[in-house]
Parts: sequence; C-alpha cells; structure tokens
Amino acid sequence: MRQAELALSIKFPDELRSLLLETDGIKGEYRTDLIWSLGRIKKDNLLFRNHPDFKELYMPFDCLLFFADAGNGNQFAYLILNGEIRRNDVFVWNHENDSRVWVASSMKQFIEWWLNGTINV
Repeated sequence: MRQAELALSIKFPDELRSLLLETDGIKGEYRTDLIWSLGRIKKDNLLFRNHPDFKELYMPFDCLLFFADAGNGNQFAYLILNGEIRRNDVFVWNHENDSRVWVASSMKQFIEWWLNGTINV
C-alpha cells in the first residue's frame, strides 16, 4: 500500500486503507469491481493524471483519488486538497462534462447507496 501512496503522492484515508487491507477491493454483481483493487487504484490514477490527451480535455486529476467506476466512464473518488484527503466524502467525476459531484459522506454510505440504487449516475 505504501508504494501506491508514494506513487500517487497521497496517504489513503483510513476507511479505504482498512478496506484494501482486508479485501484488496470488492467484487460486485457479475464479478465487476465495486471497489477497485490496490493495483487498479494505482494504475488508473496514474493513467488519468499522466495521459496526454486528458490534459487537453479535462481539469487536472491530481485533486482526485479514484477508487471505483460506474461502468459508464464515470469514476468515484475522494477529493485531495493541498496534498491530503481531509474528508471521507465521495464524489463522482462525470466523463462527459468533467463535473465532480458529491454522492456520499463515507465509503460505507457509498457502498450502501450504490448497491441499493440511491446513487444513480
């Protein structure tokens, strides 16, 4: 986990850290990733931050730590402010309009609301 945090220059929030230490991600229905594995979190965040085309299309991604996706191009993330994640709130980044919108106050609430359909993106 420390290698991923160093590569992304961010300390993961305790709730994500605990989940990854216990499960290394969560598979949802049809074996899709409900919460990504540590390897995918590192890989996808580096891709979004460094892809040359994305720099022309979107606001910077170094203020987000992606950990899941909606299966339609939208990504779920924590906000990074001044190099740290200060709140457990979860936001969705919309790939079509580059918006970042609050969806849950914690990882636990995100999982519950995503599974029961409260979050619909």
